[in-house]
Amino acid sequence: MVCLFAAAGMMGVFLPATGVHAGEITVYTSYEEDEAAAFLAAARRDLPDIKVNMLRLSTGDLHARMLAESANPRHDVIWGWAVTNMVDPRILNMLEPYQPQGIEKVPARFRDAKNRWFATTGYMAAFCVNNEVLKRRNLPMPTSWEDLLKPEFKGEVVMPNPASSGTGYLQIASILQMKGEERGWRYLEALDKNIAQYIKSGSRPCNAASAGEFAVGASFALRAIKNIDEGFPITMVIPSEGAGNELEATGLMKSSRNKKDAKRFIDWALSANAVNEYYKWKEIVTVSGGTMPKNFVAAGLPEDIGSVMVDMDFDWSATNRDRILNTWQQRLER
Repeated sequence: MVCLFAAAGMMGVFLPATGVHAGEITVYTSYEEDEAAAFLAAARRDLPDIKVNMLRLSTGDLHARMLAESANPRHDVIWGWAVTNMVDPRILNMLEPYQPQGIEKVPARFRDAKNRWFATTGYMAAFCVNNEVLKRRNLPMPTSWEDLLKPEFKGEVVMPNPASSGTGYLQIASILQMKGEERGWRYLEALDKNIAQYIKSGSRPCNAASAGEFAVGASFALRAIKNIDEGFPITMVIPSEGAGNELEATGLMKSSRNKKDAKRFIDWALSANAVNEYYKWKEIVTVSGGTMPKNFVAAGLPEDIGSVMVDMDFDWSATNRDRILNTWQQRLER
């Protein structure tokens, strides 16, 4: 049984480990900063003899960096990165097939048939709605994407920029898939009239709404849950049309000069300790073995999250990504 409890500014930081090490690897990731730090700490506890350097970039920025470095890749592992980006043929050509220990725990639909990547985690779209702003400005609680078109929300909505944010792209892609492209673009152009800003990261719209700068931040569910836990006066809303979602994949770089240690790290990503850590942080976990945290349920995440998730066509999202982003930039980017 698959457990779907799951989970992007260019902000790149190398985080070196300390101590005596048998080997050294570099991993690139688009995990959110706090979850990446938690996962990395767990990996270092379990693999103390490997020095792990991590560079964290938003999904779109990491895609651009990998393509720019394609002639001479500088990392060993791509870790926790959007499947929509991973299946770009230019990226797939950089990956070496590898079957890590425990791969049988990942259902076939969450891994590449040629063993170039597998996805253990993911994330889904949600609105962060500031209750105090709603009350102060006499605004209704939005429950759907359609509600955000209401004239009273003009200037009260912020979204991620899909050109840099994986969360932003999944929101756009899910709307186009749900409505069809013609109706979807009409909707996005209508929504643009109410958008105050397109923000580079997937988490910052939620943070801006949580701080009371805007009424609604279109973001992802985990950021809403974390901000609720931190005491911000927000409500997490899963849009009634369904939540767009994305899987996060891991793969071995063909060019790695440290493959023994890189493979040990990838094996670790499927270990029991790693899976336990995922369940603390992610809305979607594709590997069984954990339970949804109580604070996820308390924040409003349904235990059967499959019931609210859009059935995404990731191949379509990947194949059409450049065209969709070019269209968005021409019509809507500011």
